[in-house]
Amino acid sequence: MTEAEPWLDDEPTLSELGGIRYLHFGTEWVQGAMRISKPAELVLAYTQQMMAWLLFLEPTRRDSVGILGLGAGSLLRYTLKHTPASVRTAEWNPAVTAICRAYFRLPETARSSIDHCDAAAWVEEPGNFGRHMALMVDLYDASAQGPVRDSLSFYEGCHRALSDVGIMTVNLFGDHASFPRNLENIRAAFDGRVLELPEIDAGNRIVLALKGPVLDITAAQLLERADMLESSYGLPARRWAKALLSRQGWRGSFAV
Repeated sequence: MTEAEPWLDDEPTLSELGGIRYLHFGTEWVQGAMRISKPAELVLAYTQQMMAWLLFLEPTRRDSVGILGLGAGSLLRYTLKHTPASVRTAEWNPAVTAICRAYFRLPETARSSIDHCDAAAWVEEPGNFGRHMALMVDLYDASAQGPVRDSLSFYEGCHRALSDVGIMTVNLFGDHASFPRNLENIRAAFDGRVLELPEIDAGNRIVLALKGPVLDITAAQLLERADMLESSYGLPARRWAKALLSRQGWRGSFAV
């Protein structure tokens, strides 16, 4: 493996079970999944939580969403189907993109572009500064032992890539040694404006980091928005809203 080609050890492989096709990198670790009969459905619970930025933002056709780490294309397919935003994806392994096109129904549309590059370099591209209303960061290699990009400078780059009002979601492992370091660096890059969703059974812990004016809404407004997401997007958003309110003690307002 060379510095210029860090993905050479991540050989994509497939498995299928119960009508669901899974992506692996040559190990038993699942890197993504697609229900063959419903390709835009978010099969894995953590991928649903990666869309939790929709609790606070409503994308339009003028907006851009960034995805760091293509995986099986789940977030890309879902975002293109359920929002009018354009999507720009950074994926360092061209073989992942190729297998997604062949087996995971990767959408071919002018609203989507994929850059084959290191996510750390992607966030430093001037063309990405202030561009994206949301960033979804899911950067794991074959070992699946914590994100492969987790430095303070990387998360500062993610902050710069967000528009004036934007949200980053990051997939972390709550019980892994990398979790405290990632959380500390995210907090530092985003001035402490961080929310955590409850850890799911598989160990994933989704963190949201906010950029822009202070968000101050009532608990009723947050729950109303969650109900809309459940009906319009098919996401278990009320559960997320209740978890976030619980962490703030169920006060009448929600501020971050």
